Amino acid sequence: MIRISTSLAAVMLAALPLPALACSVVSGYRAPTNFELARDAELILLGKVIGAEGGAAEEPWNDRLLVEPIAALKGDLPDGPVKLPGMGLVERDGFRVLSNPYDFTSAHPLSFIGGCVRYMFPLGGTVLFFLVPDQTPGSWRPAGGPFSRWAEDVPEGGGPWAALAALYADAADLPEGERMALLEAERATLASRGDDPIALLMAADIARQIAGPDDGAEEGPDMPWSEWPDDVPPPGAGDAVPDVMRAAEDE
Repeated sequence: MIRISTSLAAVMLAALPLPALACSVVSGYRAPTNFELARDAELILLGKVIGAEGGAAEEPWNDRLLVEPIAALKGDLPDGPVKLPGMGLVERDGFRVLSNPYDFTSAHPLSFIGGCVRYMFPLGGTVLFFLVPDQTPGSWRPAGGPFSRWAEDVPEGGGPWAALAALYADAADLPEGERMALLEAERATLASRGDDPIALLMAADIARQIAGPDDGAEEGPDMPWSEWPDDVPPPGAGDAVPDVMRAAEDE
């Protein structure tokens, strides 16, 4: 699992507007599995980040991310740019971190700070979004809760994460028996390609979805990050930091 160090989290937290520090999940909260994420989303959108509409200067949390639709893996492809309230562009180099395209278990590292969902994106990036309608017509919001993989950077064509998302969306529409047969058949096909490490990683993720949620899995913190003791690493934080983030921490 890619994790973010507590010291880097502290640096990032210091730069966030106060409302972004409001994340607090109930005890026992569990982030959705990849299958649950695909099942519950009304729109799975492959899109390109093209800009943002700003709120008032004193209310940066009212920004709206603008996403140009590329393809809909689930739901109808929107006619024009999609607006995501409360989301904005990355403005500092230290936050310009991309998802690992071959890690299907961890949410983007910025999901573990502030509001506990990713809400900063690099301009021009291609992202796979899992969305549900927002109250404002034409706007959408994350389908997953805290620490979910609701928005991960992917290659322009979508890559393996998009392929898995499409599979899970298709499986969710089937009766349970047919669903499991589809997932097991795809897992077996990928697992048979022993000379393809990406196929094996995909097979392993499908196996996790077949097994179902792990109630003993590590959960997110049940108190706001801003209140967590400095000398106690909260759940979801650790010492294994991606090289690009370690470089930002050292600056």
